[in-house]
Amino acid sequence: MYTQDAFQAQRSQLVELLVSGSLEGFESVLDWLLSWEVLSWEDYEGLNLLGQPVSHLARRLLDTVWNKGAWGCELLTAAVQETQADRQPPELPGCWEPHSPHPARDLQSHRPAIVRRLYGHVEGVLDLTQARGFISQYECDEIRRPIFTSSQRARRLLDLATVKANGLAAFLLQCVQELPVPLALPFEDAACKRYLSKLRTMVSAQSRFLSTYDGTENLCLEEIYTENVLEIRTEAGMAGPLQQSPATLGLEELFSTRGHLNEDADTVLVVGEAGSGKSTLLQQLHLLWASGRAFQEFTFVFPFSCRQLQRLAKPLSVWTLLFEHCCWPDLGQQDVFQVLLDHPERILLTFDGFDEFRFRFTDRDRHCCPTAPTSVQSLLFNLLQGNLLKNARKVLTSRPDAVSASLRKHVRTELNLKGFSEEGIELYLRKRHREPGVADRLICWLRATLALHSLCHLPVFSWMVSKCHQELLLQGGGSPRTTTDMYLLILQHFLLHASPPDPAARGLGAGPLRGSLLTLLRLGRLALWGLGTCCYVFSPKQLQAAHVDSEEVSLGFLVRAKTVVPGSTAPLEFLHITFQCFFAAFYLALSADTPPSSLRHLFNCHGPGCSPLAGVLSKLRIGGSGCKEGSVAALLQGAEPHNLQITAAFLAGLLSQECRGLLAECQVSEKALLWRQACTRRCLARSLRKHFRSIPPAVPGEAKSVHAMPSFIWLIRSLYEMQEERLVREAVRRLDVGHLKLTFCSVGPAECAALAFVLRHLRQPVALQLDHNSVGDMGVEQLLPCLGVCKALYLRDNNVSDRGICKLTEHALRCEQLQKLALFNNKLTDGCAHSMAKLLACKQNFLALRLGNNHITAAGAEVLAQGLRANASLQFLGLEPLGSS
Repeated sequence: MYTQDAFQAQRSQLVELLVSGSLEGFESVLDWLLSWEVLSWEDYEGLNLLGQPVSHLARRLLDTVWNKGAWGCELLTAAVQETQADRQPPELPGCWEPHSPHPARDLQSHRPAIVRRLYGHVEGVLDLTQARGFISQYECDEIRRPIFTSSQRARRLLDLATVKANGLAAFLLQCVQELPVPLALPFEDAACKRYLSKLRTMVSAQSRFLSTYDGTENLCLEEIYTENVLEIRTEAGMAGPLQQSPATLGLEELFSTRGHLNEDADTVLVVGEAGSGKSTLLQQLHLLWASGRAFQEFTFVFPFSCRQLQRLAKPLSVWTLLFEHCCWPDLGQQDVFQVLLDHPERILLTFDGFDEFRFRFTDRDRHCCPTAPTSVQSLLFNLLQGNLLKNARKVLTSRPDAVSASLRKHVRTELNLKGFSEEGIELYLRKRHREPGVADRLICWLRATLALHSLCHLPVFSWMVSKCHQELLLQGGGSPRTTTDMYLLILQHFLLHASPPDPAARGLGAGPLRGSLLTLLRLGRLALWGLGTCCYVFSPKQLQAAHVDSEEVSLGFLVRAKTVVPGSTAPLEFLHITFQCFFAAFYLALSADTPPSSLRHLFNCHGPGCSPLAGVLSKLRIGGSGCKEGSVAALLQGAEPHNLQITAAFLAGLLSQECRGLLAECQVSEKALLWRQACTRRCLARSLRKHFRSIPPAVPGEAKSVHAMPSFIWLIRSLYEMQEERLVREAVRRLDVGHLKLTFCSVGPAECAALAFVLRHLRQPVALQLDHNSVGDMGVEQLLPCLGVCKALYLRDNNVSDRGICKLTEHALRCEQLQKLALFNNKLTDGCAHSMAKLLACKQNFLALRLGNNHITAAGAEVLAQGLRANASLQFLGLEPLGSS
């Protein structure tokens, strides 16, 4: 016997089922409940309110039905099951009494079957009822509002028949009985089947080969794809000391029910740094769907690139977007489109690279008609909000800086793509190098090269290492340490392979750069122009204007872009957005046409999340109104802040002492290079001091605390790229800060190397808080050089294991200043207990050790107790078990 208690126990699951589908599904549940007389007409009116979130209506429905008693609860569960299974409703009676005394009640008793029968014929029935005078033009227009599906229009016509006493209900009974019986679901008819086959073939062809990076190879995605670390975003400020670590998901769990920020939104947002693998993740999703291996809850998948969409100047509608700019139906276009409108819950739309969309998100411009044209930005923004194709799922990828608070309001789930784990790096390299021994040798070399190994958690660097593995393994003069080093190496790799020199003279150096300098400067000018105009895809005409010919394209730095309009000439794009930024920086560093004063604009990016360098050199700025159109200064002012940051870091690296010598050999003016280097050094040193001086003074009796923004990390990275100890010492010489907080700042191993490079020169000890980042064991190892100036180190929720902590504690024994360690929410086990015990026993000034929410058992606690017995200074020891509260 089904009880109300059992119903209440299932409440959360029922809410999820009612919300996870669509408004169409919720209304179908109401159809069944009306036909079974569980709901009265008054109940139904209170649950059929336009504009109300489905989650609110679902909870109100559960409350209403619970009050009906156990029988109502049981029938609601049955109605949900009927809707979820999408079963054919019981067929209508063979005939009805023509003069039924209760036609409205008959319509209600057979409502699910009548809605199904009216589907596909509702427009004709509306015309007929209006012509017979049963409904007015206004009522007809209200039912035909473009936001309603055919089924919803049928329901609203039935609702009108319930309240009208002019014979409409009896007339509808007669009309419905004369309509043909639907034989199949609408997406199973011939036109839809043919369209779906064409769509799957197109998506499969676009996804089968990896095209995110080097277009000179045909890499089968299935053979090379390696899972990245994908985590549900944790809200800043909500992570208490004992909160569980963010859930890690596999790609096939992308639409998991966990971590919902807004139950009524339809968009899954995937954020990740440049090169973290966002485009490849979407490509794998498309391939899994097209091959029928996953995501089969979606009948239709439509992939889009934001960098391609922004090239569309003409207004477009949902029809135009799906058909003309994705996949055109060969027959029955109107029927196929109507099916898409009627079943949005069967649609998945993916939008890659929102950070490269030049338009800023706004929810002020409402557009609800799927057939009416509007601007591309209005169309995209209204799709994300659900004003168009409500209940169609959307996946949006972006770099973090481009995501605004107004966009997050319309996001159902936000996921962080954090790149490869250490295991992922090795797996990727083994997939790339299947020759006997090559992968083993490369992995061993990489493990011994900490700086480069740290960079490889971003897939773009793992790809570079795999491309340049011969140069890396054979090179005797050291290995790349910085991002700029690695990009210079792959630049020379491409040049050498495009035009191999004599084998006896083969090697790395200025030769390849010097011989291709004019080509590289032309590519650099094109890259800079693209950044300044937010253009990342170049037409043949734009390439011709930049004097980039087919020979220069053949070098491999530009690859074919996926075209928007089928049949048109495919434009070109740089291998990756970071390559475009690198070439722009190369142009700024070496071009004789670059006035040194214009470099200051590189450090004056404006807007939300912009660099802290903005406004630093106000006395030296060139006014925006005075910048000549197309000049370097004007282009730098027009570029997106996150692209300027990457470009500025590359420029700092190119102007470092080591790289400057290489560039000077390219017959570039030594005087110009020195001037640009001096300008960049002044900018960086002054900006760091300015950043700290802008922070309010400390509260009396407390240490000065700094909560740095992600842009501060970029500033540190730029200093690291220059690799100048004297510059860093000058930059931090007079800094007075007691607590540096860098939580939720996307700090990975590479950022840890930069932090250590800068912070080790601080004169006063600092508490370094790195909670909720991606430090990992490699990042811990990178932090060791600055551990001597840390009085406290907070590494809560950083995926650190015993290996990293054992290295940390071994080094900490020699660091007199270090007194506190916080390691909540990591992967620690009893394996690190002996190292921790030794730390407690040997450091008699140690004050706090927090190890909660790890995997340390009673056996590990006993080992820790031995060290604790020998320690007289410890004031706090946190060992809360995993899951405690």
